[in-house]
Amino acid sequence: MLEEARARTKKFQSNLRDAGIDIAVITDESSIAYLAGFWGYLSVEFGRPTFLIVRPDDEPVIITPLMESEMVSAMTWVEKIMTWEDAGAHRWENVLKSALGDRPGRVAVEVGALPAIVRNWFDDQLPGTKLEDITSELGAMRMIKSPREIEVMRQAGQIGGAMMAAAENALAEGQPEYEAALAVINAGTRKAAGFLTAKGWDAFISPMIHNLQIMQSGRDTSMVHRRASVKRLEKGDPVYFCFCNMTQFKLYKLGFDRMFFIKQVSDEAAQVQQAAIAAQQAAIAAIRPGVTAESIAEAADEIYRAGGFETGYRTGRSIGMAYLESPELKPGDKTILQPGMTFAVDGGISVDGKLGGRIGDSIVVTETGCEYLTDYPRELLVVDH
Repeated sequence: MLEEARARTKKFQSNLRDAGIDIAVITDESSIAYLAGFWGYLSVEFGRPTFLIVRPDDEPVIITPLMESEMVSAMTWVEKIMTWEDAGAHRWENVLKSALGDRPGRVAVEVGALPAIVRNWFDDQLPGTKLEDITSELGAMRMIKSPREIEVMRQAGQIGGAMMAAAENALAEGQPEYEAALAVINAGTRKAAGFLTAKGWDAFISPMIHNLQIMQSGRDTSMVHRRASVKRLEKGDPVYFCFCNMTQFKLYKLGFDRMFFIKQVSDEAAQVQQAAIAAQQAAIAAIRPGVTAESIAEAADEIYRAGGFETGYRTGRSIGMAYLESPELKPGDKTILQPGMTFAVDGGISVDGKLGGRIGDSIVVTETGCEYLTDYPRELLVVDH
């Protein structure tokens, strides 16, 4: 992974040179991981920014809190690491200024991901400096995944499968929602641990699956992103699991969703869920190199319209180290699909605020179509145990 990160940085430096950019200041966690190979566990949310400074013709520089520096140096291929402290002369503001110099020239950042405290620092310390946006250049690099990246994403898919099986096995009439959420965390952690060793780069990767489980049951299934609660499951309840912020491994994040029904399913709920499944399958069947991203969304929308449904949801999104990458499978996105692109592809309907149909998988575009990164039955799922 580190050799790939080094190669990406060299390509990025070449892109900067071609664009006439003198320096890029990278602050987004996923972009730093993509180029430098490391990530931290305490970041700008705690007032502690980390920077990757990239010039076209110099070795890159990492600026990180002193408390994080030992782990950073063990995880990254970048040799020059500058540290900062919470107080005194070596605060991050002073270290960043030293790294950039008084006349940095043309500066590029990821404008949409730039933390407010860093934006304010530029306004105060380098007034009048125009910050160029490097987002699209990095986004284009990240669209096509390498075989090694796809291998990691397949492992994340296996972790997701173990989580979904645990979720289904934990469902029972009378059980509280949170019991299923606990089973998901345990199963995902054990599966992830099986891909890791205690040596080298692996030693810094936690197998722990965390975040609040997105889960709704009964009439709440139309809420889409409610978290697991103390609500007890009832006979006939639909139960929806979304693992989109949990199915992740080595910073690669997949989309993965399923709907279950407790012991029985009403005709109306079954119709809605089957429409969502059919729309997702139509979208996946349309995926192949050379077609546009928006055409995949249209394939799903045709199924919705035929069933008398409407949806305001996108059909999918590109996945990778960030929760949302480019392109998206939605009207207006004319990006041409290429082999190596990876997507979360969803079927989703909400009806009158009381019913919801949901299914989601992750795929990789191949030379002839696509392959699943996640795997679980794609049918009406009724739990009877």
